[in-house]
Amino acid sequence: MPVFSMNPTRRAWEHTHSFGTPREAHAERRTLIVVALTTAMMAAEAVAGWLTGSMALLADAVHMASHAGALGIAAAAYRLARRHAHNPQFTFGTGKVPVLAGYSSALALGAAAAWMALESARRLADPVPIRYAEAMGVAALGLVVNVVSARVLADDHEHTHEDGGENAHNAHVDHNLRAAYLHVLADALTSVLALIALAGGWVFGWRALDPVMGLVGSAVVGRWAWGLARSSAAVLLDAEDHAAVEVDIRRAIEAEAGHAVVDLHVWRVGPASRSCSLTIVAEQPKPAAFYRDRLAGIPSLDHVTVEVHQAH
Repeated sequence: MPVFSMNPTRRAWEHTHSFGTPREAHAERRTLIVVALTTAMMAAEAVAGWLTGSMALLADAVHMASHAGALGIAAAAYRLARRHAHNPQFTFGTGKVPVLAGYSSALALGAAAAWMALESARRLADPVPIRYAEAMGVAALGLVVNVVSARVLADDHEHTHEDGGENAHNAHVDHNLRAAYLHVLADALTSVLALIALAGGWVFGWRALDPVMGLVGSAVVGRWAWGLARSSAAVLLDAEDHAAVEVDIRRAIEAEAGHAVVDLHVWRVGPASRSCSLTIVAEQPKPAAFYRDRLAGIPSLDHVTVEVHQAH
C-alpha cells in the first residue's frame, strides 16, 4: 500500500475554518450569569406562587422557566461552537451553531407569546382572584433581576450593531446573543406590564387590566420572535442580503484592466465572518494569490475561493 507524505506546498495553503471571535467567549460567560439569575428568580416565583395561591406568579414562573431553558440553549451553543471549532465534520466551521440556537430561541419566544395570549384570553373570560400585595412584591423583584440581566448582556448586544454608515454591512451579528437579550427584555416587559396591571387592580379594582396587559405583552413578544426568526433563518438558509459586500468584491477585482467577475456567491460562516467563491474571466489571468490580496481589504471576508479563466 502506498504511503503519502504531506506536501509542504499543500501545508502552506491549508487554513483553519474557525471563525469565532473573543466576543463569543465573553458573551458565553455573560449568558451563563443570566441563566443563573433567571433560574433563581424562576424558583422564587414558583415558591411564592405556591405559598400565596397566586396563579399569576405561578404562570410567570412557567414563563421564566421557558426563558431559562432558551438561555441555557444559548450558552450551550457557544460551548458547542467553541469545542468543535476545528472539527472537519463542519465544512465551514461552527459559526452557524449559535445562529441555529438563536432560531430555536425565536421559536421558544413565539411559543411563550402564544401561551401568554391564550392564558390572558382565558383569564379575561374567567377572572381569577389575585393577592395583589404579595404578587406586586415578587413582580418588582423579578423586574430588578431582569434589569440586572439585561445590563449584563447589553454591552455585548450593543456591539452587534456598533458599525454604521458605509461599513454597516461589516457589523458583528450574533443572533444567539440577540435571542438571549430579547428573552430578558421579554421577561422585563411582562414584569412591567404585570406591575401596571396589579396596581390598577389593587387600587381601582380593574381586574380586567391584568389579562389585557397580558395580551399587549404577547403581541410585543410575538413581534420580537418573528423578527429574530426571520433574520436568523436568513443566515441558516444563506439568504442574507450581501449586496454591499458583493459590490466591494466586484470593484476590487474589476478595477484590474481586462477582468470581469462572472459568478459570485457570498454567505456567512461566523458572526463577523463571510465566505465567498468567485469565478473571474481575465484577458491576462494572474495567480489566485493576486486576487486574494485584492480582496484582503474587505474586513468581513475571511474565506475566499477563486476560479480563474482565460478570456477568449
